[in-house]
Amino acid sequence: MNALEVRDLAFAYGARRALDGVGFSLPAGRFTALLGPNGAGKSTLIALLTRLYDLQQGEIEVGGCSLRRQPRLALRQLGVVFQQSTLDLDLSVEQNLRYHAALHGLPRSVASARIDQELLRQQLHERRHDKVRALNGGHRRRLEIARALLHQPRLLLLDEASVGLDPAARQALNQHVRKLCRDDGLAVLWTTHLLDEVGDQDALLVLDRGRLVAQGETAAICAPHAGSLAHAFDHLTGLGACA
Repeated sequence: MNALEVRDLAFAYGARRALDGVGFSLPAGRFTALLGPNGAGKSTLIALLTRLYDLQQGEIEVGGCSLRRQPRLALRQLGVVFQQSTLDLDLSVEQNLRYHAALHGLPRSVASARIDQELLRQQLHERRHDKVRALNGGHRRRLEIARALLHQPRLLLLDEASVGLDPAARQALNQHVRKLCRDDGLAVLWTTHLLDEVGDQDALLVLDRGRLVAQGETAAICAPHAGSLAHAFDHLTGLGACA
């Protein structure tokens, strides 16, 4: 069973169509990059996947559960890191995690064990009592990933998660998320407009003006364009991108 199934998804803001006939699937244990220029519809797609927006057309299933008919079951299998941070800066690292665990109804003993596990995995265990405002950008993103994984989802969505980070921190975050896929069988959807965050062996979705203009392995998509992702992206979207 795939971690995510999206079928014939469409969404409009009044007369402006933001998504049109989008469909794809994400298998477990795979890092999938969603690449598109600004305004391509990436954030609208994330808003629909997380039920911030109601579906207008199409179907979304998370772990086989319909987001339309079984929203609670679907959302339990989903972890999210949004582009804009939603951490409480005046709470400690641990307090942010405990608040999230309580929202998911985790018993205190279970929450404590999972918090310890995630803080170790995210290399934040020595910062657990620090206020979030004392963390740098990379550590805040790791904390948001720890929070998103507390309820042990099958699918992790990251919407432009590297925005605002320096190049070294961006690369470290990207590699860390890939390790989660390999070690835990987690399915990841990583949205970005930065070409250097996409690997040759990644599953790749290219979104432009609300439509999926390419999907498949990065190397296969690039092959007709001298093997260059930059050339392929420019050809598929007609726009440049940040490299």
